[in-house]
Amino acid sequence: MLGMLGMGPTELVIVGIVAVLLFGSKLPEVARSLGSSYRQFREGLSELQSQVQFDVHSPPPAPAPSAVHDEDDEEAYTEPAAPKFEPPPAESSDANC
Repeated sequence: MLGMLGMGPTELVIVGIVAVLLFGSKLPEVARSLGSSYRQFREGLSELQSQVQFDVHSPPPAPAPSAVHDEDDEEAYTEPAAPKFEPPPAESSDANC
C-alpha cells in the first residue's frame, strides 16, 4: 500500500512527526476518526458500484399494471383508424368520344 501512495520511509517519518506536532495527545482519536471515515467511504463506493453493475446487467422492470380502470383511459389508447380507400370513379366509354 505504501508503494501506491508513492511514499518512502523518509516521507512517512516526516508525516508522522508533523502529525504528532499538530495533534499531540489527540492523535489516536484523529486516526480512529479518519479510519472510520475511510471505511464508510469505501462501503458507500462498494454499494454504488454494485448498484450500477446490477442496473447494467438486469433487464428494465416491467411497468406496473394500472389498478384503476377508467373509461377516459380507453379513449386515450384507441388505435388510430386509417381512412378507407375508395377507388376513383370509373369513366364511361361515352365520355372518351
